[in-house]
Amino acid sequence: MGIIWTIIIGFIAGVIAKFLHPGDNEPKGFILTTILGIVGAFLATYLGQAIGWYRAGEGAGLIGAVVGAIIILLVWGIVTKKRA
Repeated sequence: MGIIWTIIIGFIAGVIAKFLHPGDNEPKGFILTTILGIVGAFLATYLGQAIGWYRAGEGAGLIGAVVGAIIILLVWGIVTKKRA
């Protein structure tokens, strides 16, 4: 159930992160933004567990997932800018 919860929170976090961090070279599609949000939620969960903010099996909350999604969007912007 923890993974499903992380995916749901990541979906919401991806949409929020896209509104908070718009850009020209950001992903244009809704599905890609959602996937990056889910990856950001997993990133926040595993980094939070590694740092000790979350216990094993405990997922990141919405704020942590949004921060993780924004980090992923920033990395996406850097990677796609270097390709162009």
